[in-house]
Amino acid sequence: MTTTTGQPRSVRVLGLLTIIFGIIFIIAGGITWGAVASNLAAEQITVSEDAQAFGGQLVDTPWEAWFQADIINTHALEATDGQTYAQLDQDDERRGTVMTASFLRASLFTSVVAFGVALLVVGIGVVFILIGWALRKVGTTTTTYTDTSATGNPDPVV
Repeated sequence: MTTTTGQPRSVRVLGLLTIIFGIIFIIAGGITWGAVASNLAAEQITVSEDAQAFGGQLVDTPWEAWFQADIINTHALEATDGQTYAQLDQDDERRGTVMTASFLRASLFTSVVAFGVALLVVGIGVVFILIGWALRKVGTTTTTYTDTSATGNPDPVV
């Protein structure tokens, strides 16, 4: 006696839905990356020439934002002889400069985080597509059992 069994259709449907969500995640991550990049570019921030990398380039990538934030910190510390905002006297005029530098750095680091989240969403989308593809692959396999034993127990033949 030969019996053929297939996976339930729901596995293939689940795989297709997972692939669709993966595509949506990739598109959403790409749009987010593009939105952050274009908004940064619209600010017309240029990486300082004395930065460790990307000097003179328009800030529109996470790497440029990171190095611009780093050089802002360097300049602020140079202006205050290495003192941070908290270390300066309350009546020190340089506190305003350091506070502005801190706000600029925080904004640039926020964009770096936004780029990271966008990349994470794209990565999750890729994983969803791979899982969906695997589910659809599993959903198409069939197993045939043929009774070859004397006891009547089926042995699987794949």
